[in-house]
Amino acid sequence: MELIYKVTENVTLDSFCNFIFYLNIVNIMTNRRPKGQERDVIIMANRINLNGTSYHGAGAIAEIANEAKAHAFKKAFVCSDPDLIKFNVTSKVTDILEKEGLEYEIYSDIKANPTIQNVQNGVAAFKKSGADYIIAIGGGSSMDTAKAIGIIIANPEFEDVRSLEGVAPTKKPCVPIIAVPTTAGTAAEVTINYVITDVEKKRKFVCVDPHDMPIIAVVDPEMMSSMPKGLTASTGMDALTHAIEGYTTKAAWEMTDMFHLKAIELISKSLRGAVENTKEGREGMALGQYIAGMGFSNVGLGIAHSMAHTLGAVYDTPHGVACAMMLPIVMEYNQECTGEKYREIARAMGVKDVDSMTQEEYRKAAIDAVRKLSVDVGIPTKLEAIKEEDLQFLAESAHADACAPGNPKDASVEDLKDLFRKIM
Repeated sequence: MELIYKVTENVTLDSFCNFIFYLNIVNIMTNRRPKGQERDVIIMANRINLNGTSYHGAGAIAEIANEAKAHAFKKAFVCSDPDLIKFNVTSKVTDILEKEGLEYEIYSDIKANPTIQNVQNGVAAFKKSGADYIIAIGGGSSMDTAKAIGIIIANPEFEDVRSLEGVAPTKKPCVPIIAVPTTAGTAAEVTINYVITDVEKKRKFVCVDPHDMPIIAVVDPEMMSSMPKGLTASTGMDALTHAIEGYTTKAAWEMTDMFHLKAIELISKSLRGAVENTKEGREGMALGQYIAGMGFSNVGLGIAHSMAHTLGAVYDTPHGVACAMMLPIVMEYNQECTGEKYREIARAMGVKDVDSMTQEEYRKAAIDAVRKLSVDVGIPTKLEAIKEEDLQFLAESAHADACAPGNPKDASVEDLKDLFRKIM
């Protein structure tokens, strides 16, 4: 039992249990009494969930037809939002399906910060469609809607949607999903997470489920070339937030650190160019955001995300914008609990001579580099919609969010209120 004590001596039992429950990093927890030992030994293992197959690079969407045929799929349920359909982004994929004689049906009742109703309508539409797989085309909203639909079709006992919050005990993998991102930020194509908005309760809830992993991710930077500058900027800062929070979360370990540092480097070098729609920028962001997803999906995030989820639910703030506003503020709050990690963040973001800096200097340099990137791509620093009377609800919601326990520094409701005030 000494191991249990060492793990928990500086953490409250409640926060530790929530932490383990959400992050899924302790995937094997077996009580075993080895020969010759009297006491129980707990064996812990880190788990990595990734796509079975992923394609990367310009023109990768051509592989969708090949994969559909290889899996003997009969009909696709294409989940994509109305704007992508309107601006002929979705058609880049459906044209391929038509050319190859592959049947499909489009579902587009999807909005930013998708709702329980969007999911339930999608479940009903899928049942009527006769489809046997899903092609999700879009950003996080399309992906998250598709995941929830796919999970409920396979596990109908969760049709209320709300019961999927946290780590739901689903029994079956979701309907097979081929995920095609159109924004360089969410990495939803390679994560075990999805986020749904409860309009009635004015909150977003995080669902964590390995059963929702798309079987195939198709990361084609040409699918991202039609995105407006503002969306590219905000989703790119979401990706940076994923990488930095994943790198500093309590559950981080060597393999995910490798992913996150490379993602920080790629995003820092590529986001400004992606906003200007350069080929190099788009390609760098497409890869960087995916690599970030390979990491954070398996170790969790922190309070920048829990606070961003709350802002999205209450004010419909675009998720990437909310993340970008909160990230440097949260980094300042967390810095004392990050050891030498901010030095490596600064290095990955191109800051020179970090090895000659004091701890205080390189921590400030990392935070300043994040702020500068956010300003350079046009992200606002204030959210005028927030009122003092909103703060209690905002802070309580962020505190209850599934991302909060992963933060390297435990934050109280009062702490979160103070952090929200910094963007007022």
